[in-house]
Amino acid sequence: MIFDADNHYYEPQDCFTRFMPAARMEEAIRVVESGDRSEVVIGDRPFTFLREPFSDVHTKPGSLREMLRNMKSGLPIEENDAIELVQAEYQNRDARLARMDEQGVDAMVLFPTVAVCVEHFMKDNPERTYLNVHAFNRWLEEDWGFGSDGRIYGVPLMSLLDVDAAVAELEFVMDRGARFIHLRPGPQGGRNPADPIFDPFWSRVDEAGLTVAFHISESGYNELFSVAWGEEPNPSSHQQSAFQWTSFYGDLPIMQTISGLTFMNFFGRFPNVRVMSVENGSLWLPYLLAAMDKMKGMGRNGPWPGGYVSGRPSEVVKEKVFVSPYHEEDIPALCAVIGASQVLFGSDYPHAEGLAEPLTFRDGLAGLTDDDQALIMGETLASLAAVPA
Repeated sequence: MIFDADNHYYEPQDCFTRFMPAARMEEAIRVVESGDRSEVVIGDRPFTFLREPFSDVHTKPGSLREMLRNMKSGLPIEENDAIELVQAEYQNRDARLARMDEQGVDAMVLFPTVAVCVEHFMKDNPERTYLNVHAFNRWLEEDWGFGSDGRIYGVPLMSLLDVDAAVAELEFVMDRGARFIHLRPGPQGGRNPADPIFDPFWSRVDEAGLTVAFHISESGYNELFSVAWGEEPNPSSHQQSAFQWTSFYGDLPIMQTISGLTFMNFFGRFPNVRVMSVENGSLWLPYLLAAMDKMKGMGRNGPWPGGYVSGRPSEVVKEKVFVSPYHEEDIPALCAVIGASQVLFGSDYPHAEGLAEPLTFRDGLAGLTDDDQALIMGETLASLAAVPA
């Protein structure tokens, strides 16, 4: 079973507008004309995180890897060689199924490219957020589906800015067979996502045995923290400084999310909820596990709003959290830390940072047993996608 935990599509311009009520279209994430240029706006706010997010031109799958190889070898870099027009398989389900057959991929969890980055720009307007989330999820169901075919598991967006609206949206996608849901890493509306105020939402997730994916997103940490260091609050993704990449984007939001869930006794309260960390890498994980085990003791006299966490936090994470590492990382070393059963194959196809051919991920599994490789390449993820008895 080859089951890819991290695939993407490129959204068309109407992904937020196709199902947005006409009377609320000004709330939609949409393209507007501004003089001689167009820009993407969210309500009345420009969307600045991605440049030309709905472009017909994209970088080729795996092209970053090739560019870095050329840089290391001193070979010339022709940026135009890495550019292509959007391919049918990036936006069309039937074409993607055919491509999966060519690649030898049986099933995949399918994430947005743009939509995982938009909530930060609506966080102060819950009504606008849920209008766009619902419109997007209706588009996703129509164009890609939530996994009823057992092959393409489109992941619907969720937000916890409003508990009642979150429950309503969750029930909408559950009624249509969703097995995975997405939340951006980081706090939700100024709260830990495991805060007991969100228990009505998590109780339904727990009852259904859903898997929650925390895919790397625009979690807003540059605006929250990097400004205190004199950095720009909302740079576009690839205009972040090296300091921002290192300290505020990627590792920090997922570390705090896993730590926040664990110390809120989330997994003790909701034992059927599984968590996937996707495209956040894994360099942060050994440090986090060691730090959590130490700091549980340091915090023993502090508050435990979700109830005291029994046992070692690291053991809780090793049981409940599944990690999809970057393909270039030391995957056998990661398995030694959390076990091969918690590691998921993710290609990031068709993004430039990912793999042009997903199955080359296996190159990084040398030295692992055949059984462990089978778990990583799809058996574990298939069990997460299954409907509990």
